[in-house]
Amino acid sequence: MNVFLSKSLKETRNFAKNFAKTLKKGQIFALIGEVGCGKTEFVRGVLEELSPQTSISSPTFSIVNTYKTANFIIYHFDFYRIKNINELFETGFDEYLSQDAIVFIEWANMYSEAIPAHCKTIKFEAIEENLRKITLI
Repeated sequence: MNVFLSKSLKETRNFAKNFAKTLKKGQIFALIGEVGCGKTEFVRGVLEELSPQTSISSPTFSIVNTYKTANFIIYHFDFYRIKNINELFETGFDEYLSQDAIVFIEWANMYSEAIPAHCKTIKFEAIEENLRKITLI
């Protein structure tokens, strides 16, 4: 288990940039944490490292955003607005997982039964107003 304490958005993004250098095709990450804990900012930092010209947004309304980097595709899911497991599978979720890509899933704990066993968890916690605890499990 690896724990990082972030005191700002910039620190969260820098931590994510370093994390991005370790990524390999086929990895899946469950991003767990309440609203405003840094999940989207973390993915933004990953993409700043891997595809600096890419503008990213939260997939809250689109459910999934797709980003192409030099080495692989990144799928960024947000389960927050999905009403049930059937709706999740109607998005083609399982097909995204079967591709040779990197997948980040915000609110993955809402449908944990759909998450593959080899998925790694990244937990985000708000400790204070500007202090976040990021735990790689």
